[in-house]
Amino acid sequence: MDYREKIARRVAMELEDGDIVNLGIGMPTMVANYVSDDIEVILQSENGFIGMGTAPKAGEEDKDLVNAGAMPVTVKKGACFFDSATSFVIIRGGHVDATVLGALQVDAKGNLANWMIPGKMVPGMGGAMDLVVGAKKVIIAMEHTAKGRPKILKECTLPLTAAGEVDLIVTEMGVMEVTDKGLVLKEIAEGVTVDEIKAATEADLIIPSDLKQMNV
Repeated sequence: MDYREKIARRVAMELEDGDIVNLGIGMPTMVANYVSDDIEVILQSENGFIGMGTAPKAGEEDKDLVNAGAMPVTVKKGACFFDSATSFVIIRGGHVDATVLGALQVDAKGNLANWMIPGKMVPGMGGAMDLVVGAKKVIIAMEHTAKGRPKILKECTLPLTAAGEVDLIVTEMGVMEVTDKGLVLKEIAEGVTVDEIKAATEADLIIPSDLKQMNV
């Protein structure tokens, strides 16, 4: 199992029956493939529909049916299509139970930077700033480091998408919860030691006595 699948599988375990969930572009879209069959989760795509399904099989893609990242998707029975204004009414109106987003940086205070690196061409912030403020729960799904450099910092150095909105961080190394006291390491991946995850994380980690193994 590669690290992207491991992260997506673990994030899917956070979703609950009846949740309306928005999946960001990139790795977060993979979460749709691992939602348990035992629960009903309604996936919203910010480009204008609700009721998104799993990724289509090779050769069965519909060029007119894509998510916000322009990747082919499927829809479930009862799916509904609408304009961007309605899509953002759902997001800004607080109707999204959880959003799953990637990140360039996250810090110990729950600050998120995921839309630009100064000096590089940027397509735009998209709906990220609306999602992190409008959703009831914000989950970050990302690789723990970037070319060996920590992405979980004491304080973000890149322009922020939002301040203090992140609730949970899931990487290939573990699961961290943002709390008033700091980042709590809730789960650690199989084969990873506490010292290794500390070395890959600039922010201080609180290690509870009941630290669990990341089960995916």
